[in-house]
Amino acid sequence: MSAPSAPGPDRPIGDQRHAGHDKHAGHDKHAGHDPAMFRRRFWVCLALTVPVVLTSNLVLDRLGLGLDVPGRSWVGPVLGSVVFWWGGWPFLVGAVREVRDRAPGMMLLVAMAITVAYTASLATSVGAFDLDFWWELAALVTIMLLGHWQEMKAIGQARGALAALAALLPDDAERVTGDGRVEPVPVTELRVGDVVLVRPGGRVPADGRIVDGGAELDESMITGESRPVPRSAGDRVVAGTVATDSAIRVRVEAVGEQTALAGIQRMVAQAQSSGGRAQLLADRFAAALFYLATGTAVLTVLVWTVLGQPDEAVVRAVTVLVIACPHALGLAIPLVVALSTALAARSGILVKDRLALERMRTVDAVLFDKTGTLTRGEHVVTDLVTAPGVGRDEVLRIAAGVESDSEHPLARAIVASAGSVGPAPASGFRSLPGRGVQATVDGTEYAVGGPALLRELDLSLPADLGAAIGRWSARGAAVLHLVRLPGTLLGAFALTDEVRPEAREAIVELRAAGVRTIAMITGDARPVAEAVAADLGFRRGVDEVFAEVLPAEKDARVAELQRRGLTVAMVGDGVNDAPALARADVGIAIGAGTDVAIESAGVVLASSDPRGVGAVVRLSRASYRKMRQNLAWAAGYNVVALPLAAGVLAWAGVALSPALAAVLMSASTIVVALNAQLLRGVRLGPEPD
Repeated sequence: MSAPSAPGPDRPIGDQRHAGHDKHAGHDKHAGHDPAMFRRRFWVCLALTVPVVLTSNLVLDRLGLGLDVPGRSWVGPVLGSVVFWWGGWPFLVGAVREVRDRAPGMMLLVAMAITVAYTASLATSVGAFDLDFWWELAALVTIMLLGHWQEMKAIGQARGALAALAALLPDDAERVTGDGRVEPVPVTELRVGDVVLVRPGGRVPADGRIVDGGAELDESMITGESRPVPRSAGDRVVAGTVATDSAIRVRVEAVGEQTALAGIQRMVAQAQSSGGRAQLLADRFAAALFYLATGTAVLTVLVWTVLGQPDEAVVRAVTVLVIACPHALGLAIPLVVALSTALAARSGILVKDRLALERMRTVDAVLFDKTGTLTRGEHVVTDLVTAPGVGRDEVLRIAAGVESDSEHPLARAIVASAGSVGPAPASGFRSLPGRGVQATVDGTEYAVGGPALLRELDLSLPADLGAAIGRWSARGAAVLHLVRLPGTLLGAFALTDEVRPEAREAIVELRAAGVRTIAMITGDARPVAEAVAADLGFRRGVDEVFAEVLPAEKDARVAELQRRGLTVAMVGDGVNDAPALARADVGIAIGAGTDVAIESAGVVLASSDPRGVGAVVRLSRASYRKMRQNLAWAAGYNVVALPLAAGVLAWAGVALSPALAAVLMSASTIVVALNAQLLRGVRLGPEPD
């Protein structure tokens, strides 16, 4: 699978910033905000907050304790100022940046809350207010740091998919020199055309093709498939995969940014930074919340001042600003996106466009390209009949020998069908254009070919062979005949494009998920298409088969389904599928396909397993459900908490202090983060055998 182009020079591979979480992405970049920094500041501020709380008049009065030590009155101002300026510095820096960018958000709200609290505390210390406010300021900053630490930790864990992918590449490779020696070199020094040795248990250092040897490769990091896959000379291998049992030599075809692994990293990063409808709603709510909180705080000050309680006005205003901090809202969508795309990537599902993932939950028609998607795109021998008195193994042995030097796909299928019998030694191979091939086996001339060969030799089919071949032709199978020259028919082979066993499971899963219509599109003749549809279990009158469709007409068939009111997902792998993939509501490319198909799709299945389509539906529905739950919690929390913070129920004895507001705000953030983590329970891979 080739890598799609990079999103841009400002998004290097391995960049761990989460651009979807815009407010955090900005201050992360400039201020070095990371979980370790917030953790360190939290623990230091917690240690400073404890003596501030224990020496506050309010706490001592509540506990009925007296503490008369020299300098007690300075504990709050001194340690509280350290907590504000050092512990609160990340929020202050973020607020300045949001003001400069004219993009008010959560950092500005946090900074406003702690600045108001600090100003009120200083005023209390000089006698302007009769409030014991330092302990609440210290607790507020400390709890803010705790919530932010947990948030950044959660996002950092979700971003780990990119770092994990980068770690799959080995640091060094063993390059084979022109004289056959093996020399260790850094992977960064490899160039296209180099041959590298991959030992058993070693990772392939770059994309390429095997030129010597064969091994079973663990490709789970690319495809999500846990079973090792046999690869031999001529097969393509991907950087980061593991040769499990034997050594192989690989000629490098792509290095660095051109490898499939780099392409996966780009797609994961692109999906995590791309926008979606739910994120747009969250961003708008966060911006509106700034103005709502500011207006509510001003109104609160005015009302409580008019009521003759200026001290309460300050307390209530600070509480409003604290409770309005939209940390939970800011985390609601980005964390779900980060987790869903990371989980998908580990299962071989690469989400390029978040909007495509969101739309997948509403898809009610899935249109599959036949060749290479529902079928393997390779012919296999599905039936064989022999003339009376001729053994089956003899026909297989001779036909495989005649075809052994041919590169035609049907010839390779016949050679493969010989299995343990093996092809007979043959000589004098020559091609018969338009008719077949000819060779000498055990001193006798034989030919293998289609109906044109029989016509040239003026051979007619015996009744029993003719009946079987008629049935094969009716279902669209290709037919080849083995003839002993000058004119004795020995047997006939039926060859069909093999249906993927997992394709049947994919269709069953989609029906179980509520997809109304399964459709198949192909350029093959109607009998071939109908035979494949029947093999796959298509339902007459419900599912559809588009046969004999020209490549340029595929997108028209997608548009036809859309005109019926269906939301269509198109699944394909070829150049001629690209327009249809782009036209569909969701384009899903099979990863073994072409660059053009991959570029035209919103979702890429790194393997060629169509069961991934059902996994995309499950992931879409689960992630959308989590987004809605998180948005409902975050928005509902603010709707309920803001009036309480303003003191509308103070007459009933219900009031929130700034510190308690900070606790509730951080708890809201943690609830959203934990809810998003439940996505890890979504099953994306196929059921275990």
